[in-house]
Amino acid sequence: MLRIDLVQFDSYGAKSSCIKVITRDVKIIIDPGVAIMHPSFPASLDDKIQWLEEGRHRIYNSLDDADIIIITHYHYDHYFPDDPNIYGGRLAIFTKNPNIYINDSQRHRAIEFLTMLSESFGVELGKVNQPELYNVYDLVDELRSTTIDFGEYNDRRKELLAKGKAWFLKRMSKWLKWDYMDEMYAHGINLIYPENSVYRFGDTVIRFTPPLFHGIEYSRVGWVYAVNIEYDDEKVFYSSDINGPIIEDYADMIIDEDPDYIILDGPMTYMFGYTLNRINLNRVLTNVIRIIEEVDFELLIWDHHLPREKKFRERTLSVWNRALELDKNMYTAREYRYGRPPIVEEL
Repeated sequence: MLRIDLVQFDSYGAKSSCIKVITRDVKIIIDPGVAIMHPSFPASLDDKIQWLEEGRHRIYNSLDDADIIIITHYHYDHYFPDDPNIYGGRLAIFTKNPNIYINDSQRHRAIEFLTMLSESFGVELGKVNQPELYNVYDLVDELRSTTIDFGEYNDRRKELLAKGKAWFLKRMSKWLKWDYMDEMYAHGINLIYPENSVYRFGDTVIRFTPPLFHGIEYSRVGWVYAVNIEYDDEKVFYSSDINGPIIEDYADMIIDEDPDYIILDGPMTYMFGYTLNRINLNRVLTNVIRIIEEVDFELLIWDHHLPREKKFRERTLSVWNRALELDKNMYTAREYRYGRPPIVEEL
């Protein structure tokens, strides 16, 4: 039997989506990072700092005996960028490929991270040009969601998708020109780029998806990957930053996986009216309701991004109501772990 520890989440008061999965074979930490809440979060700076430090403490304690560290992308609420002591001596560090399916900001952070590890552990940071690398992935314009009819919004959507595709092709041309940052296998560091691959540790199987958009189709924020962990006829599905999911294909992916435990990030409702519009919020609501209706899960945690503003429950009420109607176990992390609502709802 596997065990899941909800180490640190937004509902605890600091930005994070960190879990620990424990089997008889390995202890796996996913996205061990934490960041302070944004200025508009309705709490004092002192409280925000306290919750940040509490989250950091919880994550460090959970890292003590971790065999495997997984980093889904290079945002600071998903990894610690400057502490080499965290990463040495693990069975594996699975981290987002810094060479392809990445934007400039995360590429820069990845180079800093890999350079830090290289210098700290005396591992040569390999740099070669590998232009064929991107061919291992399917083109993103095969997404079913790009063909969905959005009624009176459809012409505008087609225009945005065309602009997104042009942007994506420019990104590909950049990737071909970059020096390839190699994996590391020496001096206590076993760092692997795992997208679209499967790894086995005893009876524990870890499957990584291909790169997924961080939000809507052709999101400029970049790419992430999702993780499936299987052990003893149980399956955990973990998503970090697919924002809902907004994209219908990603909801299909979760439904097809039929996991027992779902750790799902939500939409950025605190950015509603800015980076999140009504059309895409409605897509999220429809997609998550489909997951609730079609997956026979034991537990669904819907947290990261959501509890960053007081109206998050109101804006997503149809989802919570559908889970109640079907008697499904769906909670934020703080509700499930501590029996208390997200901190933002107590303020």
